[in-house]
Amino acid sequence: MKRIKLLISISSLTISFIISYNLSAASGAPCGNYLSEENMIQGQCESANVDPTDIPSLQRGAQIYMNYCLGCHSLKYARYKRVAEDLEIPLEMFQENLIFGDQKLGDLIHIGMDPKESKVWFGNTPPDLTLEAGLRGPDWIYTYLKSFYIDDSRPLGVNNKVYENVGMPNVLIGVQGEQFSVCKQIPEIASNGGIKQDPITGEQLSKERCGFLEVKEGTGIQTPEEFNQSMRDLTNFMAYMTDPMKKERESIGIYVLLYLFIFTILSYLLYREFKKDLE
Repeated sequence: MKRIKLLISISSLTISFIISYNLSAASGAPCGNYLSEENMIQGQCESANVDPTDIPSLQRGAQIYMNYCLGCHSLKYARYKRVAEDLEIPLEMFQENLIFGDQKLGDLIHIGMDPKESKVWFGNTPPDLTLEAGLRGPDWIYTYLKSFYIDDSRPLGVNNKVYENVGMPNVLIGVQGEQFSVCKQIPEIASNGGIKQDPITGEQLSKERCGFLEVKEGTGIQTPEEFNQSMRDLTNFMAYMTDPMKKERESIGIYVLLYLFIFTILSYLLYREFKKDLE
């Protein structure tokens, strides 16, 4: 009887652990000093809305990563061939367009940069990004990629609202354009959630708040909407790299949870029968 109770407890704890793990993994890290006009809450990340089943998005993300990120950041726990097969890219096309140098399809995705030299150039060795989305969360990565701004006081001329005093250059500045940290007049919010008004004139009251990001028009090759989509694609690809078996794992997980649920019921019914015999 004690063994049956123990089995029921283990099953319940297993289900609770799986659910809590998925919730904690999805929460990610806070986004520093990032401030959006949409929610007006400092430090709240924007949603990346990653979708591991969106193959075209993953393909575009892989293209962006290989062209803009792989010069400094390796994916040393993944192989080119596995990525090509998962993203449904013909191997010959992948080899010709997304593999640079003399690396082969079966190789791990390393970089040619010397770690010692990169530490001199950037102050630290650029990290491998295979598991970064699991560490930070997709929303953090998406918001970080969008949050570079011009800062002449920094050695590389840029800073980041999510990761202040970052040592990474903004390699996507030509795509996004020159982004600046600016101040804007925003409405004053009353305690009831409405906008404060002048009691005499009835005009809405506003106050200055700084920390918003604004792209200088005409300095990038993409519109803000196009750049946001590109960063979603890149984030989606990085999330895939962290957990390439996510689709299969989640489909198997449904059956595992169903099995544990049925097993728990059967164990309880068996426990009741044993209890009757003992009484």
